[in-house]
Amino acid sequence: MPLSLSPTQLSTAAFLALGLYFLARISRRRSAPLPPGPRPWFGFTALPTSTDRAWAVYCGWAEKWGEITSVTAFGQTVVVLNSLKVAVQMIDKKSSKYDRPVFQMCGELIGWTQSMVMISTRTPQFRWTRKIFHQLAGSQGNVKRFHPLLNEEYRKFLQRLLETPEQFRAHINFITGAIALRITYGYTVRDETDPMLDLVNKVMDDFSQAIIPGAFLVDLLPILKYIPTWIPGAGFQRKAKLWAKRRSEMFSKPFELVKEQVAQGTAQDSFVSLLLEQDLSQDEQGYLQWAAGSIYGGAADTTASTISTFFLQMVLHPEIQAKAQAEIDAVVGNKRLPTYEDRERLPYVDALCKEVFRSHPVGPTGVPLCATEDDVHNGYFIPKGSLVLVNIWNMAHDPELYSNPMAFDPSRFIASEGHTPEPDPRGVVFGFGRRVCPGNVIADTSVFTACAMTLATFTISAAVQDGKVVQLTQDFLPGSISGPAPFSCTIKPRSPEVAALVA
Repeated sequence: MPLSLSPTQLSTAAFLALGLYFLARISRRRSAPLPPGPRPWFGFTALPTSTDRAWAVYCGWAEKWGEITSVTAFGQTVVVLNSLKVAVQMIDKKSSKYDRPVFQMCGELIGWTQSMVMISTRTPQFRWTRKIFHQLAGSQGNVKRFHPLLNEEYRKFLQRLLETPEQFRAHINFITGAIALRITYGYTVRDETDPMLDLVNKVMDDFSQAIIPGAFLVDLLPILKYIPTWIPGAGFQRKAKLWAKRRSEMFSKPFELVKEQVAQGTAQDSFVSLLLEQDLSQDEQGYLQWAAGSIYGGAADTTASTISTFFLQMVLHPEIQAKAQAEIDAVVGNKRLPTYEDRERLPYVDALCKEVFRSHPVGPTGVPLCATEDDVHNGYFIPKGSLVLVNIWNMAHDPELYSNPMAFDPSRFIASEGHTPEPDPRGVVFGFGRRVCPGNVIADTSVFTACAMTLATFTISAAVQDGKVVQLTQDFLPGSISGPAPFSCTIKPRSPEVAALVA
């Protein structure tokens, strides 16, 4: 039960906690200096806020201070890794020293503590969940069972584009949410007003805001979680209560529905139903509920952001779009739509999808880790309890890995005379080591299917307003899950023949 503190007691406790934080910092013996970086002014944090594009801020740090940077505010050290080499050395090779932290806002107050993205790698829940993820979706062989579902749903997506192309962003959000619900729970979404779909969209927006380090002061001063909601400045508490209620509904409602269907013998094949038909212990049923919510919540938002980036890049690069379409025409023809099975014969479309992932990673700064013990790396001291962020965006644009990294160029991944393919970005954008995204295979499959089918059917070009072409720029929204800012475009069928395949 939360403590009931008077304003005077609360102020005294806050100043005492702050003093203890600084005392702990001063008294700790360091074998090496902290990584360089901005220094707070009178304790005020230099971390990006929820309205900042954090990856861009951290890129600025990297240019000024190097591949490992840090900032310390209110006694909390935040370390940012800006290069792939350092991330592999620390997170992969010394994974025992880095695990998930205790998140005050996102975890303790909102309740994401047992989700796949939050739990410790040391727990039985993590090991069980990783095992069942691998069994059901850990390889293309396992994911193949979902290919017909993806083909069916993305055909519906094309139909929606044909009818109301100006609503393409709404159609993207709808279809990725519908696919996530069908794969996870066997739940078929009725339309855009479906309450289940609306719920997941709200919950993932809440999560994206709550997980940003420094966005809420309670993450730096945990004692603030005891502040009652009526105190001025406790708006975060009211947000947390609302967001916690929505999160609880998202995890429980569809899961309980599938349990009833399995008991009645009416359940559709899905991630949850296939596992509930096994002899699960009570603990394993609890693990499954959390695992399912993690899939369904994470897959919809991240896939939608990636496909939206694809549409933006096609507007900006019509010559690349035309080259991909020519490949589809030559290999698949116009008598059917391409499917995932065509991927090996469509190397340029495959490379285009890789470049979409690289051009703007959907989780540009990943999810924070925590140093579980003191560490020294490259001559810098990483104190126990430090938050560790991985600037994935910077790694995907590292000129040592990718030539002309700001250019959108699928050919960088295709071997040719005198050119060795550049590193596959999926080895970066889906995370590292034991924390690699468990749904990465199905996410990659879904994005390829969507892009290939869309390229075969439509031409995406700049919007025209009052007789003038609307000029676009690459503008991406802040947040731990990031996609393009709203933009308009023109979407037209490539020919009557391909339109007939969709109608």
